[in-house]
Amino acid sequence: MQREEAERLVEQYGPAVYRLAYARTGSREDAEDVTQETFLRLVRAAPEFQDGEHEKAWLLKVAAHCAADLYRSPWRKRDLPMEAAAGAAAPPPEEPDGSVLAAVLALPEKYRLPVHLFYYEGYSIGETAAILGRRESTVRSQLSRARAMLRERLEVEHT
Repeated sequence: MQREEAERLVEQYGPAVYRLAYARTGSREDAEDVTQETFLRLVRAAPEFQDGEHEKAWLLKVAAHCAADLYRSPWRKRDLPMEAAAGAAAPPPEEPDGSVLAAVLALPEKYRLPVHLFYYEGYSIGETAAILGRRESTVRSQLSRARAMLRERLEVEHT
């Protein structure tokens, strides 16, 4: 892959890849790592794309896999924050501004990516299922459950 092409893809799709990674990890640092790994895999694989939608879908699928790999890695399971290792309380998790985003990030892990791809990136249920490697019926039920959880959480916050 030529440098100019890689730079164009990073500029064009970098924000979408980062948003997906952040939705999956809930951490800016981890999202940056996932974004970087996604574009490294792009350069290594140098795939041939059919069009712009194929480029974006490929990158988001790779980002979803990279984020999952991050949580599966053995070092991650043993990794402790320095404060916890020293005996102090660990810092609270990042709390983003905006109640809707905070509510989405508070969803269980398996619901965050379908919500992000469907609502934030504008993919259909079929496209979301293809990117995540899940069945369409699974994505539909995950979106339905996520909406119910979000509705409940947002109603509690606004009462």
